[in-house]
Amino acid sequence: MTENSVPKNTATKPPLNWTTVTFFTLVHLLALLAPWYFSWQALGLTLLLHWLFGSIGICLGYHRLLSHRSFQVPKWLEYLIALVGTLALQGGPIFWVAGHRLHHAHTEDEQEDPYSAKRGFWWSHMLWMLYPEAKFFDSDLYSRYAPELARDPVYRWLNRNFILLQIPLGLLLYGLGGWSFVIYGIFLRAVLLWHSTWFINSVTHMWGYRTFTTEDNSRNLWWAAIFTYGEGWHNNHHAYPNVARAGWQWWEIDVTWWAIWVLKTLGLATKVVKIPAHVKPTLKQIF
Repeated sequence: MTENSVPKNTATKPPLNWTTVTFFTLVHLLALLAPWYFSWQALGLTLLLHWLFGSIGICLGYHRLLSHRSFQVPKWLEYLIALVGTLALQGGPIFWVAGHRLHHAHTEDEQEDPYSAKRGFWWSHMLWMLYPEAKFFDSDLYSRYAPELARDPVYRWLNRNFILLQIPLGLLLYGLGGWSFVIYGIFLRAVLLWHSTWFINSVTHMWGYRTFTTEDNSRNLWWAAIFTYGEGWHNNHHAYPNVARAGWQWWEIDVTWWAIWVLKTLGLATKVVKIPAHVKPTLKQIF
């Protein structure tokens, strides 16, 4: 067998990163303390922060605004939304955006897509972070895929300090509701939001229906869309990634789109990328 005939998927697997394993394990274990610190207020806090950090910070901010530039907002608001995304504890904005752009540029390629679903459910769901490849985790390497963010000192600062920002958040929550709010607002919220987001990398490339014939295996999956505020309409998104709206049919509920619509109505969101008229001429635009 010649060197050029070696299958791509025989590349050496990177070593397990025990620091990352320990971090994720510790947060999951602390989340399991939730029953002993239960209160209805703490549960409500978890749901509120899951929406705020997930729908507004990650889905609207990191994803549709920063990764795909599906719309524009004033710079002060862009920074604020990015800060909210940083508090989700899913990496800094440069890291997140660069990885997602690579995912779209090389969807499901086993070497170039950071969380390729072709490498299995658990790889795309979380193992890609436990066995990190330098080209996806070294800031000098991944920054080239989000150059406009890498040039911005605000985004560089957020990218470096996303974990440390949990400290003032934790202190605020402790002051508002003691350890109950910390357990529910930091640890339980982080675990629930992690897996909600990771479902998009894993299950929506495996199960669901396909509205569009794309070169990848992206799917529309209703229950994933519920947990991720509309991101589960993933086949729609992969077919037209720059469109601000992920749910295209009346039954495809897209909570994040509602927030974009509110910003548009208030005059804060401009240049919103609409569904192409030639693709869905009967779908009523809300602008």
